[in-house]
Amino acid sequence: MITKVTDVAVFKQKALAWAATFDTACYLDSNNFNDPYSKFDTVIAVGAKAELTANAGDAFAQLSAFRDSNPGFITGFFGYDLKNETEHLRSQNPDHLNFPDLYFFAPEILISITGNEVEIIGGNEEQILEIVESSSLSSGTQKAALNLQPRFSRDEYIQAVEKIKNHIVRGDIYVTNFCQEFFADDAEIDPLSIFSNLNKLSPTPFSAFFKWQGNYMMCASPERFLAKRGSKLISQPIKGTARRDEDEKVDQLLIEELRNHPKELQENVMIVDLVRNDLTHSAKPGTVKTEELYGIQSFKQVHQMVSTVVCQLRDDVSAVDAVKNTFPMGSMTGAPKISAMQLMEQYERSKRGVYSGSIGYFSADGDFDFNVVIRTLLYNSSKKYLSFHVGSAITYHANAAQEYEECLLKAKAILEVLGISKA
Repeated sequence: MITKVTDVAVFKQKALAWAATFDTACYLDSNNFNDPYSKFDTVIAVGAKAELTANAGDAFAQLSAFRDSNPGFITGFFGYDLKNETEHLRSQNPDHLNFPDLYFFAPEILISITGNEVEIIGGNEEQILEIVESSSLSSGTQKAALNLQPRFSRDEYIQAVEKIKNHIVRGDIYVTNFCQEFFADDAEIDPLSIFSNLNKLSPTPFSAFFKWQGNYMMCASPERFLAKRGSKLISQPIKGTARRDEDEKVDQLLIEELRNHPKELQENVMIVDLVRNDLTHSAKPGTVKTEELYGIQSFKQVHQMVSTVVCQLRDDVSAVDAVKNTFPMGSMTGAPKISAMQLMEQYERSKRGVYSGSIGYFSADGDFDFNVVIRTLLYNSSKKYLSFHVGSAITYHANAAQEYEECLLKAKAILEVLGISKA
């Protein structure tokens, strides 16, 4: 069933509020960013007619079988610690969220929105449309005080970065993504209100609200991990961040500084090389190319440097294997990839879990699209544990104090929706 709505923004908010009443729901919103590879503006999947929960070991094989049994639209997430399946690695840091490494579901009802057209698939479609349009909008705010705590003090973070830089001097790695967790115990929140406020404050092309079994992800990601469009694979790593400024001239200067900053250019091109290498595992020979290098995208909170790497998918590589062959994404690991992941396991103080992983979908036509889970709140409602990570790229030229400030800049919108002035 396809229908047109007069106020798309209001309909999306109502559809999200309706979806959040289900035990299992996924809301993916492009926030009207002009992306040549997007297939819809918003997609909403609710109810699980089939689902898969798996941990590192044979998770990708289980997903392949699940995909064969559910060839229509499925949506879900990959946790960063699937690295232990794709490479000979381990995760030994504390995990307080206890999310699985992989979860996917085939929805009972699927709503996709493109322009002002709404398509509903599954259930009594006319009745669903009526229920959504009569839904009340969320107006809640975060009122309960949260005792947000860091895993690193500022001084501890700076000391760790200096030690990591010593590894770069020794040649162990060239670049890495060093991440830190902020968390709150005994946290009582309204995930729907927090996501709605976050999406208004920091609209991004890969935002997501994901709910299953009392667990929540509230994501404002600006980054695409990997997409498939026909026989083409697209990866768009982000490396390079600058703040926004209300003064238009200053804001433009900040863009130019980012575009010409040696450290930002260095880390971007190193990750592009890593992504190019990852794509060769799935690509037809000679088809891997950098479609755009050092592109600048401006979001409400920050400017980002985004590059686009593409290839033609080999006929013998499945969609699931194409994801496996590039996972985890280079922008969240470093180079050389395995060495960087091994080192970060030593220096970080908490398991990344879904952070540095990916949320997205496989569609009925064989395509897929997955984001990078950054700028994301994770919440286990049964444990009342709230968590988010932030990270930045560490290179030889990195200034530890500036990297710490970059982490706080990336966390700015999350802290604001939580009613916290600073971490």
